[in-house]
Amino acid sequence: MPRLATLAAALLATSALPAAAQEISDNVVKIGILNDQSGVYADFGGRWSFEAAKMAAEDFGGTVKGAKIEVVTADHQNKPDVASNIARQWYDTEQVDAIMELTTSSVALAVQGLSKEKNKIDIVTGAATTELTGKQCSPYGFHWAYDTHALAVGTGGALVKQGGDSWFFLTADYAFGYSLEEQTSNYVKANGGQVLGAVRHPLSTTDYSSFLLQAQASGAKVVGMANAGLDTANAVKQAAEFGIVAGGQRLAALLFTLAEVHGLGLEAAQGLSLTEGFYWDRDDQSREFSQRFFERTQRMPNMIQAGTYSAVLQYLKAIDKVGTDATEPVAKALHEMPVDDVFGRGGKVGANGRLIYDMYLMEVKTPAESTKPWDYYKVLATVPGAEAYIDPAKSGCPLVTAAQ
Repeated sequence: MPRLATLAAALLATSALPAAAQEISDNVVKIGILNDQSGVYADFGGRWSFEAAKMAAEDFGGTVKGAKIEVVTADHQNKPDVASNIARQWYDTEQVDAIMELTTSSVALAVQGLSKEKNKIDIVTGAATTELTGKQCSPYGFHWAYDTHALAVGTGGALVKQGGDSWFFLTADYAFGYSLEEQTSNYVKANGGQVLGAVRHPLSTTDYSSFLLQAQASGAKVVGMANAGLDTANAVKQAAEFGIVAGGQRLAALLFTLAEVHGLGLEAAQGLSLTEGFYWDRDDQSREFSQRFFERTQRMPNMIQAGTYSAVLQYLKAIDKVGTDATEPVAKALHEMPVDDVFGRGGKVGANGRLIYDMYLMEVKTPAESTKPWDYYKVLATVPGAEAYIDPAKSGCPLVTAAQ
């Protein structure tokens, strides 16, 4: 009889749970934020993306369908093998349901491949290569904040239209840099410009002198920096020392965000053209979100951090909609649901997993133009989502091709 009473109590406890919570694995939705927290991209996303992810979980209410939301993080050190080992451990032994952020293209490609193998969802906000939604796309992989094509159309396109029709590239020597150089080169040439040359530098190098001398000697009107984070910041600083801008050449920071502008300072960064998908001072909604982020971090968010907030929030909305954290139905919902939050307003997800939403061409203000802390950008133009992203049918994604 006691055994029957115990069984009855257990059944009663189970039935008392919300019905949908019984469809959540381990009764916990666990999200992993995997990125660079100690290297060249530590400010680009870093622990600030982790804070953005936690904000999204809290704003959602801390639970989804009665199950607790948990956010964990780790530093992949910009090494694909380190990232893959962490991701495998998260999936195999720590019951992580989805991995997000994934700064550094080589890392993102490695983890997306593993996630596809493990039948898990990944949402990339910190990496740029179009391969993520192209030849190496996944039915469970999503690319949220930006890619190299969007940056090429935004920053590259604007400068070509302004007469910057000859380019020389300073390119980070890995997948992201190659992709950004290729996409921008193609766009420059398609609009009547020419590429006079390129030089590749190691990730996290500190001496750009030989590379900048080659750029200067090329006579190109625009020096395109196909790098990011501290690499771009250090190159901009040293370019000033070599008098590149003073000599009449323009610098195009092809991937530069608010975080790097803040670290570099307006004196050095003024006049740079760049493209971002979010600006904290755009309107009341962005200011309210950003002020809450600032209270937690003492900094305003860039598009990587705001994009991570959006990705986590949308993932939780998808689970809430389908009533389970099972990969197949959640991935289907992520493809179908509109995206309408402080980051991706009026957005939609393409068949290849790419978030399509409007981005913004920015120019960094001069110190005299800035009137308050973090007042760094002038919004020059909106880059419509339809122009900024590759048609999924032309992206090279075999899933899209097969579905045609």
